[in-house]
Amino acid sequence: MAKILDQARYKCALAAMQTVQSIPGAIPVLHSGPGCASKLNDNNGTSGRFSPNIYPCTSISEKEVVFGGADKLRSTISNALKIIDADLFVVLSGCTGEIIGDDIQEVAEEFEDAEKPVIWAKTPGFKGNNYIGHDWILKSIFEQYVRKFKGEAPKEKGLVNLFAGVPQQDPYWLGNLRELERLLQSIGLKTNTIFGFGRGLENLQKIPTAEYTILVSPWAGLESAQYLEKEFNIPLLHYPILPIGAAETTKFLRTVAEFTGADKELTESVIQQNEAQFFYYLERYADTILESRIVSKRFTVVSEAQYVIAVTKFLVNDMGLFPQKLFVTDDTPEAFREEVSQETNTLNYDIKTKVEFTTDGFDLQNQIRKMDFGGSPLIIGSNWEKKLAHELKGHFVNISYPMIEKIVINSHVAGYSGGLYLLEDIYSAALSMLKI
Repeated sequence: MAKILDQARYKCALAAMQTVQSIPGAIPVLHSGPGCASKLNDNNGTSGRFSPNIYPCTSISEKEVVFGGADKLRSTISNALKIIDADLFVVLSGCTGEIIGDDIQEVAEEFEDAEKPVIWAKTPGFKGNNYIGHDWILKSIFEQYVRKFKGEAPKEKGLVNLFAGVPQQDPYWLGNLRELERLLQSIGLKTNTIFGFGRGLENLQKIPTAEYTILVSPWAGLESAQYLEKEFNIPLLHYPILPIGAAETTKFLRTVAEFTGADKELTESVIQQNEAQFFYYLERYADTILESRIVSKRFTVVSEAQYVIAVTKFLVNDMGLFPQKLFVTDDTPEAFREEVSQETNTLNYDIKTKVEFTTDGFDLQNQIRKMDFGGSPLIIGSNWEKKLAHELKGHFVNISYPMIEKIVINSHVAGYSGGLYLLEDIYSAALSMLKI
């Protein structure tokens, strides 16, 4: 039976070009129609090296559909190498090129001896969305580029490869990544990340020297992280919960310390200091937070698996709120759905709620309309839920894609401080509705 996709909250696999764009010095080379990338690009920033609107593209037309587009791809790569000052060229295929049978691998490998590395990844939209495309691209980079540096340098003690949310699909991807880095560094570990300012090919080349890989994600990015574990013999900690607030961040740090052998005394000291600061800020605003007439005690989350799990745990375990039915909208693969549901329902006092996996925005919003929130609803999701919250006279916080009314530059919701920032958004949204 065909799935209904109403009010899209993700894009096709080719949109994972943003994963490439988030690596400083890397640039995607698209073998697709001229309209694909222009519609997939959100202009919400890249690595900072190139404009988000600068990328070579073959602009497949009727001619290539009939006679094949390999020659055009070949000339596009050749000219890109001459004109664009990039460090890594990643050839990505769209639907048209895959349907007509163009072999991007064969063409890309013709440039094996080029001055700059040229690699490839098949990312047709009909095979998956950009969460899956993100994984395909990372695995291709590890296989075709990082693999060349395997064994060139010894393992670096305490070095950890760190991966988290999907770049640019998650509005808070970079801020969260930096906060997770800071947390790991605070317990004595060294971190290696490949995305954002100050990172790039040098960090890609360091991947084989890491002692461990940590993936903070329910499922996106798992295949490529497992590849590192298998092919590079780097032990993997797959941590499916983005830690938000005191309870989950403390669990995260203790789990990481146990896995990596980090100094436990230092870890406990860091935890004690951060928890004291977290609760200090909460106590300052206790009267506002505990005032039930400001924010209802019941909430729902409509988002990707990462935020459904993380926000629910934070609001229940740290803040004492109660979840209504929750909606996971990232088309989580069937193999991970039971685990996502179980993690979401691992809550204090054995609190349970229903978790539905759906891409039908019309249906899920109708379900929310019928819920009894016992007051003004708290709806946390994408911009699609804003109108619904207004209709229900509820409070709305935009935490995931699409995010239209808010620009996230380097803010975060991960960690101890991220929980406080999320509370600021929630209670600011509620207080803004009070009548003067």
